Amino acid sequence: MSEAKLTVTVVPQYLDEHSHPERDEYAFAYAVTVTNTGDVPAQVIGRHWVITDANGKVEEVKGLGLVGKQPLIQPGAQFEYSSWTRLDTPHGIMHGEFYCVTEDMEFFETTIEPFALVRSQSLH
Repeated sequence: MSEAKLTVTVVPQYLDEHSHPERDEYAFAYAVTVTNTGDVPAQVIGRHWVITDANGKVEEVKGLGLVGKQPLIQPGAQFEYSSWTRLDTPHGIMHGEFYCVTEDMEFFETTIEPFALVRSQSLH
């Protein structure tokens, strides 16, 4: 039986040059790698991110595609992109899901596990 499965890894990074701690503005980039670990082609058609700062303030981001694209990812292949977000605190957390479809029009979701957004200087 064919299986549609995407695996997502995220590498966050604090952007010191785009942050202004004196104004409680902390910028973070995140590099996302989406790997098709299933055995059928799969397309990412939308995303939903939940971004929570250290004060519990939640922002949700929903939309079509990933950075303006709806990549069709073949089995064993990857799609990579980078984006960014801004928090009012020096650390927070993100998680979400990608909405996907196979070539046979079977819809499925791929969960993105929580990852930390951390200004390393705030841990000292």
